[in-house]
Amino acid sequence: MSTFRTLDSLPDVHGKVALVRVDFNVPMNEGSVSDCTRIQASAPTILELADAGAKVLLLTHFGRPGGERHSTLSTSVIQGAVAQVLGHEVMFISELSGPVVEQSLGIFGPGGIGLLDNTRFWPGEEANDPEFARAIAANGDLYVNDAFSAAHRAHATTEGLAHLLPAYAGRAMQAELEALDKALGNPDPPVAAVVGGAKVSTKLAVLEHLVARVDHLIIGGGMANTFLAARGVAIGKSLAEHDLAAKAEAIMAAAEAAGCTVHLPYDVVVAKAFAAYPPSRRTCNVHEVAADEMILDVGPQAVESLADVLKTCRTLVWNGPLGAFETPPFDAATVALARTAAALTREGSLVSVAGGGDTVAALNHAGAAEDFSYVSTAGGAFLEWMEGRELPGVTALRGMAY
Repeated sequence: MSTFRTLDSLPDVHGKVALVRVDFNVPMNEGSVSDCTRIQASAPTILELADAGAKVLLLTHFGRPGGERHSTLSTSVIQGAVAQVLGHEVMFISELSGPVVEQSLGIFGPGGIGLLDNTRFWPGEEANDPEFARAIAANGDLYVNDAFSAAHRAHATTEGLAHLLPAYAGRAMQAELEALDKALGNPDPPVAAVVGGAKVSTKLAVLEHLVARVDHLIIGGGMANTFLAARGVAIGKSLAEHDLAAKAEAIMAAAEAAGCTVHLPYDVVVAKAFAAYPPSRRTCNVHEVAADEMILDVGPQAVESLADVLKTCRTLVWNGPLGAFETPPFDAATVALARTAAALTREGSLVSVAGGGDTVAALNHAGAAEDFSYVSTAGGAFLEWMEGRELPGVTALRGMAY
């Protein structure tokens, strides 16, 4: 994107110190990293800088230590995993600034990589303390942000440093920003959005933002039940937020005014108990849900109709499953529609961008994630982007220091 400097515009960085903000807040199991996805995501940026002869200092938060040191939350525990993914020796540095960092830089030469300790050990990180940021910047020549997933936080290492040093978007950040721009910034119309999940309350701002920007809004999950109830449909024991009926009606009115078609399921899969393959499950018209039944998935006819909608679209944004996908057979609608979107993307007729924790799991479960144009692993940052909010870490890159 033209408003961001990327690594393509880097000057000669041989011997220069690159402060690189990554998100290595990785899951652990019995003291070992159990999923290296986030480390792998930033590996191209780190290695590109190291190969160019930069001295690379990695900045990351890890857990929520609350401004105090905890041995179990030191980044020293992930040092081995980082070195293994990078295929490169990585020095652990127990500070973020000052003489310890300066001395460490003297030890390793151009192309060396250092992992600084947990940024959240210092209260100045989350407070975005300018003095704290200046102390970190004092050992650096340039700043690279490769952590979109932390870009919704205005912290010293995600936002503050970008005002103090020449700032660049790393390769993972660049890919994310370019994908998001294609999805909602400057999308190829018609645009469809799938928004699912349990509660409307967590996605109200998303829905309000989307209705003016997409042509088709497909609502699934427990959220759809709230909209159906607002329309006077009897939904039995289904999960719903009845107190949000007026909000749901307002969103549908705003969609109508904007020329956005809202798609709610007209056939559904119901059961009397929420369990895997309950004997009481059946598919019925949405107006035939019994008082002792709950809606747990979108029905096959509605999914077929939604697939036809996607075939008319050029762009798709997806956040949240259509049903209770963790419990079979209530994963059927999510799997079917995800595979349709994946096939359309494969054949080149659809740009598909998805994000959010449950979404990634659902698309992986459907075997569709690899065929989507882009799948974001950023939870909170992706959701705030869908709400149309400014992300401090991204905005800071837009007003980069020179």
